[in-house]
Amino acid sequence: MNRYLKNLSRIEFVVTMACTGKCKHCSQGDHTGCTDNIDKAAAAAAVRKIAEEYNITSVMTFGGEPLLYPETVCAIHNAAREMNIPERQLITNGFFTSDGAKIRQVARRLKESGVNEVLLSVDAFHQESIPLSCAELFAEAVICEGVPLKVQPAWLVSPADGNVWNRRTRELIGCFTEKGIEVNEGNTIFPSGNALKYLSGYLEPMKESENPYWEDPRDIRAVCFSANGDILGSNIYEKDIVTILSEYRP
Repeated sequence: MNRYLKNLSRIEFVVTMACTGKCKHCSQGDHTGCTDNIDKAAAAAAVRKIAEEYNITSVMTFGGEPLLYPETVCAIHNAAREMNIPERQLITNGFFTSDGAKIRQVARRLKESGVNEVLLSVDAFHQESIPLSCAELFAEAVICEGVPLKVQPAWLVSPADGNVWNRRTRELIGCFTEKGIEVNEGNTIFPSGNALKYLSGYLEPMKESENPYWEDPRDIRAVCFSANGDILGSNIYEKDIVTILSEYRP
C-alpha cells in the first residue's frame, strides 16, 4: 500500500463536464463545448480494484450533470455496492430531461444500482437556468423509489449571510421543506471559475489550502477521476489504476 494513500477512503467521479445549468457560482467556469464523459466499464473496474486494495467507505458521482449519462452513474454505484462500500452518493441538479417517464425510469435505475443518497442542488444559482418544476419532479420520483434525498444548496459568503442570493435560495428550498424533504447543510461558494467572474464583489481571496476540496498531497483521503480519465497525474486509459496508485508520489 502506498504510504501517501494509507488513509484513502473515498472515490469520486466527475462523470461528465457537460451540464444543463449555466450557474454563476460554478467553480469550474463555463461548461460550453464540454463533451467528455468517463467510460462506464473503466470507471466500474477502477472502483472494484481500488476497493480491493484500500478501505473505501464512500463513492460519489457528480459533474457537470452526471445524469446526462445515467448508465455510467449506475455502473459506478453498482460496482460500489458489489464491493460493500457503504456510502454511495450522487450529486445532481435533477435536470437531464423534462420527460416524466424518463425521470421515473432513471430514478428506478438509481435505486436498483444501489445509490443510497441523492443530493439535489437547489438554490438561486441553479434555478436561474434550471426549471424548479423539473427538480421537484425528479425529487418526487427518487423519493417514490425509496432513495434518501436531501436538498443541497450553495450559499454565498455563508449560510447566515443576508445577501439577495441567499434570500432567494431560502425561498426555493422552502418549496421542498414544506413537502417534508430535508435540506442538507450545503456548501459555501469557493472563489474560483464563474464565481470569480460574476460574484467577486461578495468573495474574499482564499489560499489553496482553504478550498474545502483541497487534498494534502502527502495524505490523500479521496481520489477524484476527471471526466477524461485523469487521476493523480496519470490516466486510467493509459495505465492500470492499481499501478497509478502504487506509483503516486506528491
